[in-house]
Amino acid sequence: MTNRLNHLPPFQRAIAKAHLCSAGARYEDLDKPIIAVVNTWNEIVPGHSPLRELAEHVKRGIYQAGGTPLEFNTIAICDGITQGHCGMNYVLPSRELIADSVETMINSHGIFDGMVLMGSCDKIVPALLMAAARLNLPSIMLTAGPNIPEIKPHESKAARQKFMRGEIDEKTLVEETLRYYPGPGICPYLGTANTMGILTEALGLALPGNGLAPAQSSLRFKIAEESGIRAVQMVKEELLPRKILTKEAFENAIRVLLAIGGSLNGVLHLLALAKEVGVELSLKDFDLLSRSTPLLTAVVPNDQEHTVIDIFRAGGAPAVMKRLETLLNTDQMTVTGKTMKDNLSQVTTIGELIHSLDNPLQTEGGLVVLHGNLAPDGALLKRSAIAGEETLIKGRARVFNSEEECLAAEKVDTDEILVVRYEGPAGGPGMRELHRVTEFLQVRGGKAILTDGRFSGASGGVSVGYISPEAAAGGIIGLVEDGDIILIDMEKRELQLQVSSEILKERRAKFLPLEKQASPYLKSYAHKVSSANLGAIFKEQ
Repeated sequence: MTNRLNHLPPFQRAIAKAHLCSAGARYEDLDKPIIAVVNTWNEIVPGHSPLRELAEHVKRGIYQAGGTPLEFNTIAICDGITQGHCGMNYVLPSRELIADSVETMINSHGIFDGMVLMGSCDKIVPALLMAAARLNLPSIMLTAGPNIPEIKPHESKAARQKFMRGEIDEKTLVEETLRYYPGPGICPYLGTANTMGILTEALGLALPGNGLAPAQSSLRFKIAEESGIRAVQMVKEELLPRKILTKEAFENAIRVLLAIGGSLNGVLHLLALAKEVGVELSLKDFDLLSRSTPLLTAVVPNDQEHTVIDIFRAGGAPAVMKRLETLLNTDQMTVTGKTMKDNLSQVTTIGELIHSLDNPLQTEGGLVVLHGNLAPDGALLKRSAIAGEETLIKGRARVFNSEEECLAAEKVDTDEILVVRYEGPAGGPGMRELHRVTEFLQVRGGKAILTDGRFSGASGGVSVGYISPEAAAGGIIGLVEDGDIILIDMEKRELQLQVSSEILKERRAKFLPLEKQASPYLKSYAHKVSSANLGAIFKEQ
């Protein structure tokens, strides 16, 4: 593959080179493969603040391999800071915004031969993967890696609950939380950030070990440099994302997601990524694979003793995939230039935290797809994050039309199921994560939460989300009233509103979807976005 810059017409090529040299490039370097270092660094997001330094190691690798790095930035939002207020409305929409911004930078300049994509957190990693799939330039993903906590997850959780009960002040909570997040890096629980980091390996779009090598470690710096080297080599090999992102690659990623009990947001993002490359993927694929993929490891929020650093110490994502090897499509090509089978042949040690197929934690995957009259197009439940053996939940509905309404509730009965609606992709707008509501449930009581919104990967308890169709689109969740009986059957994978069809028909005749006030940007997003069961991608015009 030749340098794209040299494909420009002679006069435009000369002018482009003049501009690049004016910005600091060397004329002699512009005939080499030009690699975009797509960086989402900022000073706000803990998982992104290490990326400025990490980019220098990437560039070193690009130079070593005979390429020329040129860096540009795009945005990144911290989910932890946006929780519990209207800022969360912008988080999922930022996924499309980031993917579009990368497309805009790459295609408008027309000079890049490949990309190293640098991002760490919840919507940023999937956005960068979507951009790679869309642009189909040789691309490799690099995250900052998780930080290493000084305390156990249950200690951090206890401090939060003490604050919510008024037992400790703000400063004390901050000090205790800083022992859990002691420095820059991805938050150490199995939220969407670390889930997606692991899935970049399962998809074959990142080097082995990228997912969980700790932030600011010598190993992380080594992976960064090697990613830069491989980006140049991939240009020469013409190894493109669409050669890697096959249906079999997505099936591998789904199995890994299920085996680790990863974030439910991973479902949303894999659906969106598959759409970019024209791979047919639906909730049926997740449900089918869940029935034959056991849960092999448990870290927070699926247990309160271990973090993702413990998975790293047990061998990381490569060790998880090695355990799953007989269930995976190992002939799939990866960014190493080798197949997954070749990569997994290098795995020699697997820690006890990662169980074997014949000794799983659960015989089925950590995620469950539910259907029923309350979710005709599907809903998601993270079974691995539920304490206890109860699989049949029945309770009375307590209905709220927003997260704020729910959080303001003073008394919740033990037999109530909280229904939080108008939080879907269009109804939010923006499909907020209701992590604060799951914390509320654990402190105040209640049996379960149902929502057309999303959940953080850190959420625990009986939390059913991503209900499709959403209330704003006329979904049955919009017809639920206080006191209605709701049944969640995990074994049968059912979500039922036990109200007669006649009554629902009467309610439907009177139904008017609630329309929330929103900014022009979010109104535009609401008009374009599709349902959660489709990945909350933009509708085809």
